[in-house]
Parts: sequence; C-alpha cells; structure tokens
Amino acid sequence: MKAFQLSAPGQLRPVPAPVPDAGQLAGDDVLVRILAASVCGSDIPHFVHGARADSIASAGRDAPPPGFPLHEIVGEVVASADPDLAPGDRVVGWASGDDGLAELVVTGGAHLARCTPDTPPWQVIVAQPLACVLYAIDRLPAVRGTHVAVLGLGPIGLIFSHVLDSRGATRVTGVDPVDRSDVSGRFGVTEPVIATSTQWLQTLDPADRPGVVIEAVGHQVATLRDALGAVATSGTVYCFGIPQVDDYPVSVSTLVRENLTVIGGITYERRRYLERACHYLAEHPELARAVVTHVLPWSSAQRAFELASVPRSGRLKVVLTPDPG
Repeated sequence: MKAFQLSAPGQLRPVPAPVPDAGQLAGDDVLVRILAASVCGSDIPHFVHGARADSIASAGRDAPPPGFPLHEIVGEVVASADPDLAPGDRVVGWASGDDGLAELVVTGGAHLARCTPDTPPWQVIVAQPLACVLYAIDRLPAVRGTHVAVLGLGPIGLIFSHVLDSRGATRVTGVDPVDRSDVSGRFGVTEPVIATSTQWLQTLDPADRPGVVIEAVGHQVATLRDALGAVATSGTVYCFGIPQVDDYPVSVSTLVRENLTVIGGITYERRRYLERACHYLAEHPELARAVVTHVLPWSSAQRAFELASVPRSGRLKVVLTPDPG
C-alpha cells in the first residue's frame, strides 16, 4: 500500500508499506481505509524537527514508521475485532499509532466512533479535534457568564472559542500574533487581540483578568507562563497544547498566592466524546466549513505539512483526501 514516511526533518517521502493483515487483528483492533486525514498542531514539531528519539525507541523502532506523524482520521472499516464496529462503517477518530499517513491503518476501536456517511469526510474530520475540546471544557468550572481568554487562535483555539461561546461564556478574548479578526467572530471570539501572549499580558488591566485562560498553543514555555500571569485570582488555566519538553519553569509562588488551578491532560473516553462531537457538528455545520481552509490530495502530503507548519492569515485546518481516481 502507499504511505508517507518522515525521512528527515521537514521531509516526507512516499514509500511502499506492508498491507496490514486483517487476519492478525487482536483485542479491539480495527483496520480502516483512510478517507480523510488532517494535520494537528501536535504533529508539526515532529515534522519540522524530526521524531523524538525517545518516542521512536519506546515503540521499539530505530526510525519513524511509515504513516508517521499523523493521527486525525476518517475512514471506512475494512475488518474489525471490535464487536461494536463492522466492515463498511464510516468512522472518525485517532490513528492510535500516529501512523495515519497511509492508505490503511490499524487502530484501536476505542479510539473510533461511527459517523454519518452523508457528510463529506473533509468536514467530519473536525470531530476529532472537537472531541478533544469538548473533553477539556468538561473539566473546567462552568464557563457560563464568565470571561475566558484563549491563547492561540489556530484551528484548535478557534474550536475552543466556538464551544465556549455555545456554553454561554460572556466574553471570549482570543490572543494570537496572526491577525484572525476576519474570521474570529464566526467562532465566537468577542475580543480578538493581535499580539503575542506576552504583549497582551503587559497591557492587560489587572481588573480585567479572565477567570479562565486556555493555553492552546503548546510547544513553548512563554504561553503557559503568560497564562498563569494573566488569569484572575482563584482562576483556572487549562494547558491544552502538547509540550515538547518535560519540564516547564513556572512560578509556584504565583500558583499559591493567587489560589490558581492548573489543569492539563489528554483525551479519555474517546468514543463517547467523538460521538458528542459528531452531534455538535450536526447542530453547528458551519463550524467544520469555517475551520477547514485547505483540502489537498493525498499525494500533496509534503505541501500539506508545509502549509500547516506556518501560521498565517487565511490558513486554518489542512486536510488530506485520496487522490482522484
């Protein structure tokens, strides 16, 4: 089968890969034919800098596997050891091995949920990041009537803003050095700020500090530090962006003296939240159409990752679909 492999930092090359054996599925394994796949912000550091040696070693490999690094997928079930999923089912979710840059993928059934075949796969794919956002917001205190700030208005930050608005947040301040003012209102951002998180913090009125700050950038220390500095006393900071280093220096004095709560985590109960995300998209079909700005053929995987690697106005979610014919 066809796949792409990360051959060097910033370079994907097409490679032949073994076709997974449907007869070797174990546990809740599901064999999925990919119909759409999208680039997540957490994939970008692997693409730009190369896979971390410890992650490769922990998988028992000496090089990234074909299909790496991509995990957001929509597909059709080819074979299944999961009793709840059958051949022919349309599914959305995670490639649990981060190896979704391939025609066929074996992934755990718990990482998938059925989705409607009536919606184009390039729109359904938004259910995967949306599921992560729904899970995160459910871990926050009630946001109705509160002021929330979202640091980073890429696809995930804008999806956060949309859900926060739907949950009744009175104000959603969106902070990003890239100008998103032309689209941010469509996602529920009431106060777009074109600045880095540090610049925003330096000009923030202490009396106007938000009760909740979502750090939706990841990959850098400054945004978490600024989130802790910006949130109101007794407020909550959610660390959503995936860190690329193990240790972040933060002010424990600020945490203690300001009575702050810091939450971080990955998404559990994945099938449940994927089902909720599909329901949310059915109620808000405009969300997927707004957040997906680029749909490229599978053969353009290199271009897709290059596009997704550079934040800029006019570029949000980048999706890959099979080449015509």
